[in-house]
Amino acid sequence: MRLVSIDARRITDEDALHDAFAEAFGFPPFYGRNMNAWIDCMSYLDDPSAEMTAWHVAPGEVVVLDLGDATDLYRRRSDLYAAIVDCAAFVNKRRIDAGDASVLALAYFKDP
Repeated sequence: MRLVSIDARRITDEDALHDAFAEAFGFPPFYGRNMNAWIDCMSYLDDPSAEMTAWHVAPGEVVVLDLGDATDLYRRRSDLYAAIVDCAAFVNKRRIDAGDASVLALAYFKDP
């Protein structure tokens, strides 16, 4: 398991979301800075040959994304909060459909 922490207070808009994730994961220079490109990069966290992130986990390992201050993000930008949650789920669904193991887990606390 590899733990990656993202301070959700940094995510003030779409650009800031992509900045935070590109920095934490080392997305390539051609990263499209949209959620489809985010999904593409995050889908290959265990495949160095894809060159979608600067670092990788071994096949079968999971990246745990610790989204700190998720409540703040949800209250300020519920659309971006939902995009992260939905797209993380899509990454795993895509992989499962292809016969691969899930590679991404979310860890966060959100007040109701």
